[in-house]
Amino acid sequence: MQAQAIIKRAMECLQCEAAAIEALIPRLDEHFVQAVQLIRDCKGKIVVTGVGKSGHIGSKIAATLASTGTPAFFLNPLDAYHGDLGMLSENDLVLAISYSGATEELLRFLPLIQAKHIPIIGMSGNPSSLLAKYSQVHLDISVEREADPLNLVPTSSTTVTLALGDALACALIEAAHFQPSDFAMLHPGGDLGRKLLAKVEDVMFTDNLPLMAPTTTMAEAIEIVTNGKLGVGVVVDNEQLVGIITDGDIRRAMQRLGQAFFTTPVSAIMSKNPKTIAKSAKIVEAGETMNHYSIHTLVVLDDTRVCGIIDSFSCLPGTRFYH
Repeated sequence: MQAQAIIKRAMECLQCEAAAIEALIPRLDEHFVQAVQLIRDCKGKIVVTGVGKSGHIGSKIAATLASTGTPAFFLNPLDAYHGDLGMLSENDLVLAISYSGATEELLRFLPLIQAKHIPIIGMSGNPSSLLAKYSQVHLDISVEREADPLNLVPTSSTTVTLALGDALACALIEAAHFQPSDFAMLHPGGDLGRKLLAKVEDVMFTDNLPLMAPTTTMAEAIEIVTNGKLGVGVVVDNEQLVGIITDGDIRRAMQRLGQAFFTTPVSAIMSKNPKTIAKSAKIVEAGETMNHYSIHTLVVLDDTRVCGIIDSFSCLPGTRFYH
């Protein structure tokens, strides 16, 4: 198979799956709203179930829901027959997935769920299927065709199912007013958890801070800023922040003042209202502030006293928070 033919087939697959997702959008109707409301109002857990490829997709949907504040787990119907049915309580809600809507193992499981008076949200490609009839709410995941050349392999259908699961999670984030701080509590590990949970004081620069008085000359300021290696100088008076001077300020002042530059006091050049952040603030807040003001450095305060400096690169290694 030639390279051109390989690329062509891959492009056709992606185009088919993209078209399938696009076709899903007009089906976001009152049934979708009802599903979101049922999940939002659930007092227990969301139990996602399915067999085969639907099961794999269901497992991911459950993980996404759980990671965004909706308690959820995946249950294989086959395991339910051998004791795992005990995981379900009457306060739970079941999200059942079967593209055909007629998967035998799943359909044998549903009456057991109904016996516990647990509501069911069904996801299938057939609104007239038995799964749809068992469900309080049915979500249509039908596709015109699968993306593979034989129109047999679950490709477009699984993509659409996964996308609709993501849409449910996103709508629930909005409905529950889920915040970054909530997300952080569910993702404490790794760089993501560090970004959302760590505080400014954990990463700020405290050694050899480039502090100077308002009367410091620009000749002296250049040396202080250079030794500080942060591209800024912090101007303090009686331990109170009064201004900041950057590499850019220095270059522009040098061009404008000529020889007078070297004896000019810092107070004539500095920005008098620098952006600051408390040492107890989260790193993500520092990043958002820098991004909003298109700056790369914040002065860190302990109450009103300068205690450090944080820049965009110290927030997360390799991550820029500013445009």
